[in-house]
Amino acid sequence: QVQLVESGGGLVQAGGSLRLSCAASGSIWSINTEAWFRQAPGKQRELVAVINRGGSTHYADSAKGRFTISRDNAKNTMYLQMNSLKPEDTAVYYCAASDSDSPTRTEYFWGQGTQVTVSS
Repeated sequence: QVQLVESGGGLVQAGGSLRLSCAASGSIWSINTEAWFRQAPGKQRELVAVINRGGSTHYADSAKGRFTISRDNAKNTMYLQMNSLKPEDTAVYYCAASDSDSPTRTEYFWGQGTQVTVSS
């Protein structure tokens, strides 16, 4: 089991920045893949960014060039630096972790989510 706790959400004006954090505990030795997802009202949860054990990253097109996923292994914490935020980035952001190299959504452990609201 892996427990995940997000922090860093909030209200920001368009063009601003936020950094989300995700602290992991439990069987962290088993984690191979970590990711950020988001879910806007009335929409499905969507992948934002992924980072694997080796440090390789992948971004959704909507996040490329604006968001950066990273991890501090010493702190067992993953981050999502979000710059040039847009109103359409408004959503609940979830961190997720899996022991799979290519997990399906059912193979992730999930955090509780943190609200990000971008005002125009």
